[in-house]
Amino acid sequence: MTEYTQDDLLPLSGIQHFLFCRRQWALIHIEQQWKENALTAEGRIMHKRVDDPFFTETRNGVITARSVPVASYRLGLSGVCDVVEFTPSPDGIKLPNRDELYLPAPVEYKRGKPKREPVDEAQLCAQAMCLEEMLSTGIPRGYLYYGQTRRREEVELTPQLRTLVKEISEEMHNYFRRGYTPKVKTHKGCRSCSLADICLPVLQEKVIAASRYIKQQIENGG
Repeated sequence: MTEYTQDDLLPLSGIQHFLFCRRQWALIHIEQQWKENALTAEGRIMHKRVDDPFFTETRNGVITARSVPVASYRLGLSGVCDVVEFTPSPDGIKLPNRDELYLPAPVEYKRGKPKREPVDEAQLCAQAMCLEEMLSTGIPRGYLYYGQTRRREEVELTPQLRTLVKEISEEMHNYFRRGYTPKVKTHKGCRSCSLADICLPVLQEKVIAASRYIKQQIENGG
């Protein structure tokens, strides 16, 4: 099993970008490009409201901690959980100055609504896998809260989801080592991408290779 070092760690939040569009991820994390639009601004403001590294409360026996830093040297990822809830459970772990055992569960806040592809679930699962490695425990489920629906969704952290996280993490590291930015591959998500003006998906898609251009000119008698 690969063990990464501190210098190798990639941002955990990049999993969502990578699954949405590998080129978008590379523009952000390899080429250090960023541009905000209304959607990303709304998400940033929402997370600002949620994130408070000094906030910890106990309600009905459940301990809630915000802005919890996490890392996994097996996945090569690090990031911050919006919220981690610790619920009393015989399957849990010991916490300092507490008599009971507690089972941790990450809670990720999202601006919009549940998506067709498991991009949010993969990011949540990666957070849980980081916590598992740090706390030497198992975490069977986490939660996604969507601002548009104002509903909290329970997410079972299945073996299939864990495998997806491992495969995506390895692929991200492979791209990063190579400094590889994929070519444009347009999809419906391009319309809402904040990097559209940098990526230029329509113009890039129309660019043809020089060899193909020469071949076309010869075939056309040019």
